[in-house]
Amino acid sequence: MLSLKKNLLAEPFSHIYVERELVGDRRTQEILHRFAHARVIEIGHYKDVFCRPRQHTALQHASQALILARKTGSLIYPGSPVCQNFGNHHFYYTSLCMNCVFDCQYCYLRGMYPSGHLVLFMNLEDYIAELETLLLEHPVYLCISYDTELCALENLHGYVHAFARETERHENLTIEVRTKTSCTQLLRSLPGSSRVIFAFTLSPEEVIRYEKKTPSLQARLEAVREGLDLGHTIRLCFDPMIHVPEWRKAYSRMMETIVKELGEERLRHVFDFSIGSFRISQDYLRALRKSTDSAVVQYPFVNVDGFYQYPPETAEEMENTMTGLLLPYAGRDRIFRWREQI
Repeated sequence: MLSLKKNLLAEPFSHIYVERELVGDRRTQEILHRFAHARVIEIGHYKDVFCRPRQHTALQHASQALILARKTGSLIYPGSPVCQNFGNHHFYYTSLCMNCVFDCQYCYLRGMYPSGHLVLFMNLEDYIAELETLLLEHPVYLCISYDTELCALENLHGYVHAFARETERHENLTIEVRTKTSCTQLLRSLPGSSRVIFAFTLSPEEVIRYEKKTPSLQARLEAVREGLDLGHTIRLCFDPMIHVPEWRKAYSRMMETIVKELGEERLRHVFDFSIGSFRISQDYLRALRKSTDSAVVQYPFVNVDGFYQYPPETAEEMENTMTGLLLPYAGRDRIFRWREQI
């Protein structure tokens, strides 16, 4: 039965929806050329497909369509209070893509969007223009991949390269590229920079089993090792920590693997470390629980100021444990905890 279900699903990006005004766009045509066998469907607006009622997001994730669209309105936003700002006062994020090619069962995107399909916004120039206007006012610390996995699609859109070039043009711009990929090819194609931070999310294999389609811990560490050796600025993120059975042993084993694969010397060259336990908007959690029966999202979370999270004593224990695992290899000034900035 499982095999039959799998065979009935279309391959990812076998259907590509394109807003009519983008049909003749050069960048759009380059993407369509990459998927020559895809069925291309013209639409008026991406919401005509993405925001339809009664969609089955889990099945759509298993057979994602690609939607090419133009983003209007504001394109760069102040950072969310549930995200770490790493001491940056002018902290912003942008959404170049809606949804993700990965399918983590605890991801807030499952509760945020009504569809499992992937929307890629094509008007990069508008994003850059808004960013440049902001840079005239003050320095900007910009997270370009909180709401998606840009690195996994870099060969398709080239947006990481585009924003990295902006840091060369603007000395008051720093970007963070969050990723769970094994993006060694991308790292080799870019020069190391203190203002392009690659932030790798690392999890124990016991948690990665809930992160569908993502690379293993070993594969991520290979990319981290290569990035450090090439002179890139690397952040290691243990965020969100997930309360799996025997989580202490799981995170301890993960740390042993990190030390073995990277070595103490490389760990001293990691820019900084991020620690945070799972938290999510109360509205997103309701929708997330409807989209999956995964045990990791059925935990009896507590509501604190509109955000569901582990009980304070549980979250504190988890984050203290991870901090203790890192302290032999990193000074306290390089360890950032989400709870310390709220």
